[in-house]
Amino acid sequence: MLFGSISYLNLLPFQLFLKRYLKSSAAKMSFRYNRAVPSQINRALKRREVNAAFISSVESRHANCTDLGIIAKKRVYSVLLLEGEIRKDPASATSNRLAQVLGLEGKVLIGDAALKYYLDGGTGIDMAEAWYKKTGLPFVFARLCYNQHGRYIRQLARTFASQKVRIPQYILKKEARKRGISPKELSWYLEHIHYEMDWKAKRGLKKFLAIQGKI
Repeated sequence: MLFGSISYLNLLPFQLFLKRYLKSSAAKMSFRYNRAVPSQINRALKRREVNAAFISSVESRHANCTDLGIIAKKRVYSVLLLEGEIRKDPASATSNRLAQVLGLEGKVLIGDAALKYYLDGGTGIDMAEAWYKKTGLPFVFARLCYNQHGRYIRQLARTFASQKVRIPQYILKKEARKRGISPKELSWYLEHIHYEMDWKAKRGLKKFLAIQGKI
């Protein structure tokens, strides 16, 4: 089975869970990973080059999906709109569309680069916060979807949702060092990322897909 993985910090808890889950899984499925940015993973799942992945929510409407997502309830700190020339982020799909839905113009910056920019004192509009102010709802940036092994992926999603993943200090330090931030900043950031889609998140996703479909 080939799993597509977004190479951003917001999926670190799931990636750690997945490694532990596979070690203890009776199925012992043969997993391989394809790590890339969201726009590339979207295409890979559609072309069946991977069997499951967190794909951009804007691309998930017609996919088979679980109730796991990458969700911001208010601010997210890693999806920003910067003043200046209008520029889409080539790594993104959902965030570029979100800027349009919100009527915002400028440079879209997402992922670890956006988080580092914010932590270094950069200014911009947090688009998850802008969405919340507009709708009062969470924003779903991505969803765990699949094209094969559906029963296994749905069980994996339920198990992850029922657990709180503890990240060891040595991993926090290692991942923080890669991004040029501190372990404390990394832990703080992950406190703003949610994964289980409750009714509010589902409502927020439905609203976003309905609005962006009209643009």
